[in-house]
Parts: sequence; structure tokens; C-alpha cells
Amino acid sequence: MDLSKINGKIWYNGKMIDWQEANTHLLTHTLHYGLGVFEGVRAYNTPKGPSVFRLHDHTERLFKSASTVNMAIPYTLEDINKAHIEVIQVNNLQEAYIRPMCFYGSEGMGLRADNLNVHTMVAAWEWPSYMDPEAREKGIKVKLSSYKRQVKNPVSNAKVNGNYVHSIVALTEALEAGFDEALMLDADGYIAEGSGENFFIVKDGVLSSPNLDSCLDGITRRTIIELAEELNIPFQVKQLTVQDVLNADESFFSGTAAEVVPINSLDGQSIGTGLRGPITEKLQQTYFDQVRGERDLNSPWLTFTN
Repeated sequence: MDLSKINGKIWYNGKMIDWQEANTHLLTHTLHYGLGVFEGVRAYNTPKGPSVFRLHDHTERLFKSASTVNMAIPYTLEDINKAHIEVIQVNNLQEAYIRPMCFYGSEGMGLRADNLNVHTMVAAWEWPSYMDPEAREKGIKVKLSSYKRQVKNPVSNAKVNGNYVHSIVALTEALEAGFDEALMLDADGYIAEGSGENFFIVKDGVLSSPNLDSCLDGITRRTIIELAEELNIPFQVKQLTVQDVLNADESFFSGTAAEVVPINSLDGQSIGTGLRGPITEKLQQTYFDQVRGERDLNSPWLTFTN
């Protein structure tokens, strides 16, 4: 999909502008140095119309990331939430991927960013599942990456544009080797996360995920943990080794883009039966029921755009 060819509107610095006019200068600071913050958000069609999933949590994390890198967003949290709803409405979308981002402008060059304007955008477009639909059932093949996840400091654990360079090269390495996704370790050799997803395993009925020293505080990760509690599935935060993964009964990734996708193998070695496991399937189905408004529980997670 060539995103530059879409017709529609983008919210930019407090106004709706034409999609084709959403341009910025080549000397934009963030383009050169990667200091910007962003979110990935989804809206789903529900029986009550389009709904943005966990909008407040995403926007709150956007502001937290900005604060971590001393970026002052020139809008309130309520302004950004309203912009999400407006881009869904004006583009007449029933389901959408939504990308808010704050970035520095072209007012100066160099590492000093104290004289730069902060620009803010929210765009939305139709984007089907990040993974092949078959992957939801059959799972994906994952490669252990040679690239390490940079963690254990506030900036690395924020959703900052430049942090995703490692994710891009890790995913490229995996795809070129014939895999579907990458799994990265942290600097200490423990499991961190995928290129853009949080990671879980199931062993003897217990759900486990790396601690937040090793991975992003994912909104979908939070959702899975809360749903597991509702479903009486035991959960623990644990430092996971590669051997833990290979000995697991089940494994899956979670993320706004990837949603919930089973992992059937790591470096060609099957995980469990090599099929989607029962706990993964239960959490996956509950997650989709939740985001599509098919559950009465957790109604504050849904922000309707009608």
C-alpha cells in the first residue's frame, strides 16, 4: 500500500488538511535525528459503530514518551483524543489503523532541540491485519535475531521513533532468512520482544511474559494480562531464556498491529505441538471479542466515534 496515494484528511497541528498536502520539509529535525514520539492505535467496527480501542491509554503513553525525551506537546490529551475521533469521522472509516505522532520541525539543525517547534499529526486509514489472516490459526515462524533490544533506560523503553531502527533491521534479517518475524534478546541474553510485538509463553497452564526492563509497556500486552486474570489463567512476569521458549507448550506475540498471533516455531524448532495452543486460542478469541464490542466487560476501553 502506497500511503501517499490515499485520498482523505489528516489532522495536523490542530486542523484537518488534505492527505495529498500532508508534507514536511526535507530538513525536518526528526527526519535527521529520529527524535519523535508516536503511537499505533486501532479502531474496530462494533455493533454500536466504530470504536477506538483503549484510546486514553495510548494517548497517555504518547505524552509519557514525550515527557521522557523532554518534548512538550502543544496540545492537551483531550485534544489528541478528539483528533482520533475526528479523523475516523471525516474519512468515513469503519475500521482503521491510527498513527498519532509528534515531531520536531525544520527550524534548526544539530543536536540541540531547544529552539524547535513540536508538530503533531493524527492520520487514519484502512489497514487489515499486520499478519496474514491464516497466521491467527496456524501461527508464524520466528527467527532468533542477532540484533539486541536496547533496554534498561527510560528513553529506550519509550515509544520513540529512533528506537525502532533495531526493530527494522531485525525484521529484515528474519524475512530475508525465510521467517515471518524476529525475536530479540536483551543485552543480558534474556528474551525481550519481537520487532514490534510483546512476547508470551505458556508452560503447564501458566502464562509468562518478560518484565518491562526488557520490553515496551504494550497496550495489548496490558490487555492480555488483564484478560488472563478475568479468565483465571495464572500469569507471571519472568526472565525468559531461549530454552524456556523451546520448552514452552505455547507461545504468541501481541501488539496493536499484530493483535494476537501464535508462534509455531523458533529457528525451525517447533514450540509445543507446533499448532495454536488452547490458552492462546482462548486469549485470542477473547481479545477479538473485546475490541469488537462483543463483551460487556471493560466497556471504558471502547471510545465510540459516532
